Amino acid sequence: MGKRRKNRKPHIAADLNAPEGRKRARREMIWGDHGFLRARFSNLHALSGEMWRANQPSPRQIAAHKAERGIRTIINLRGASTRGYYLLEREACEAHGIELVDYQVFSRDTPMREAVLGTRELFEGLAYPALMHCKSGADRAGLMAVLYKIARQNVCVSEAIEQLSFRYLHVKQGKTGMLDAFFQAALEAGADKPADFFRWIETDYDRMAIKTAFLERRQRLDLAWILGRE
Repeated sequence: MGKRRKNRKPHIAADLNAPEGRKRARREMIWGDHGFLRARFSNLHALSGEMWRANQPSPRQIAAHKAERGIRTIINLRGASTRGYYLLEREACEAHGIELVDYQVFSRDTPMREAVLGTRELFEGLAYPALMHCKSGADRAGLMAVLYKIARQNVCVSEAIEQLSFRYLHVKQGKTGMLDAFFQAALEAGADKPADFFRWIETDYDRMAIKTAFLERRQRLDLAWILGRE
């Protein structure tokens, strides 16, 4: 009989008004969310004169984004959370007059149709300059950077997918390669131009078929590698 999974208690947000709560939030940001790795490396890149992409910013980095780039909106691609990194980000945005927008996407799955279509309204309605981020600035930020190029700048998919590359620490060979498979499927369907891309999303996009094909292909490659080692 296998081991039973322990029921995890729901995480309770730290109280930033209490000294101990603020200390816990900082520990969660620095150690629990690996903020110490981002202290000197923000994976920051300009997509245009109005939009930037980066990894999870600390309160100090948010202040710098406001002072140096005049950032008016930050798009959090990780979704709302009770963890310290999010609580401190939200507080810092409020302190510096920055609007925080939660727009959750995923790095190891094919994008939801609604999330892709929603980017047109999202990017149209922002107060710029803006910055969008995930945890590392590599995958979810890469996905949304491609969609920003397509939806906001009218760039073809074949050019916009340059935002998903190792330059930004995106690794195509891992499960995050599912994002590359998504855009490749659009190109194979002849949906390179922005209008054709969104039409494909609305009418012909089969999220699960692309995901299944990617996982099966990856499984075959893994098996071939294992057999080659024997």
